[in-house]
Amino acid sequence: MKFGIRYCNTARYTKAENAVELVQAAEAAGFESAWTVDHVVVPEGYESKYPYTDDGKMAGGKNDIPLPDPLIWMSYVAARTEKINFGTGILIIPQRNPVVAAKQVATLDYMTGGRVLLGIGVGWMEEEFAAINAPFVARGRATDEYVGVMRELWTSDMPTYDGEFFKFNGAHMQPKPVNGTVPIIVGGHSKAAARRAGRLGDGFFPARGVPTDLFDLAKRTAEEYDRDPDAIEFTVSMPERIEDLPELVKAGVDRVLVPIINMFGLKSSSASGPDDLARWSEIIDQYRDA
Repeated sequence: MKFGIRYCNTARYTKAENAVELVQAAEAAGFESAWTVDHVVVPEGYESKYPYTDDGKMAGGKNDIPLPDPLIWMSYVAARTEKINFGTGILIIPQRNPVVAAKQVATLDYMTGGRVLLGIGVGWMEEEFAAINAPFVARGRATDEYVGVMRELWTSDMPTYDGEFFKFNGAHMQPKPVNGTVPIIVGGHSKAAARRAGRLGDGFFPARGVPTDLFDLAKRTAEEYDRDPDAIEFTVSMPERIEDLPELVKAGVDRVLVPIINMFGLKSSSASGPDDLARWSEIIDQYRDA
């Protein structure tokens, strides 16, 4: 089992010195990855319902919270580390131009020696999509196509794509990702997300708990599309009790993420800061080969 930390580009870790201290401490403790979150803008008075709290609001209803761009935050901190991986949990893909995003992600992967994990999601805040002038109603179709666009640019010597939203022929893009491509982990706590993970994901990251029904759906979908269901990597948040980790192993979980801030709507064992991460070394060693 792998261990990561999450919500890394939030709260006090939006400041450069704190961000570096956090991720260096995680790397020293043996954590495999550090994960960011994403919102470009948060329009005041949004009415879209945040799906993971009872009141439908994120961050306790605060809208003006600092939230650095995840890819730029990762780039800055990665330069001060050596081996820890960096994941987006998630990047809202249909809000990005996938050609530009493919270049950014490939460059970061190349510069870090292959340490990027691209967690993706379709998004939920319609007002944010409107502000960016991105397709909200078609965001599911757009996400599927944008994944295809990025993989084509990462893997092909003569990238060519003919889709609903993007078309290009012989669009050379360098540098390529170090390992030939970048792992794509589909985020979301829904049947649609599970099916998307089965169709085109390298992993699946549901937002809450250990939904084995969604795991099973992702695997069944992979089989339907002639993909290896056992190749899908499952990531979840750390449970409330460390003693529950063996049950996660039995459920097929491959990675758990430890929150470094207390998140509204999330019940999970967390770390209080960089100084607290060292105590996780023993736990990581105990479950590393589980």
